[in-house]
Amino acid sequence: MRLKEKDVEVGYLYLTSANQYRAVLAMKGEFMIYAPSSEGAEALNPNTDVMPFENSPFKKCQIVTFAKKDYQAFDFNDSNAIKHRLNESQISQAIAQCNAKSAIASL
Repeated sequence: MRLKEKDVEVGYLYLTSANQYRAVLAMKGEFMIYAPSSEGAEALNPNTDVMPFENSPFKKCQIVTFAKKDYQAFDFNDSNAIKHRLNESQISQAIAQCNAKSAIASL
C-alpha cells in the first residue's frame, strides 16, 4: 500500500513491506527527516520505549519519495493501522539513536 503525501506526519511510525520501521522526525516544505530501522526488523513491543534505530543514520528525502514506498498495516499500541503515533520518549529515543538532532534543527 502506498501513502498519500498528506498521510505522512511527524511523530508517527510506519512499516514498509520489507519490514523496515520508519519514524518521521521532522518535516519542512517538501522535505522530511526520518529514522529507518534495518530491513527485516522484528515486531516492536508497543509497551517499551526501545526504538529499533540504534546505529542507523537518519535519512532526508522529499515527502513524496517517502510516501511512494510500499507500506503495510501493523499492530502497535493495541491497534492495527498503517501508521501509529509515537510518544515523546519514543520520538526522543529515535532522534538520539540516529543522531538527527542537528539535522532537524537545520531543516
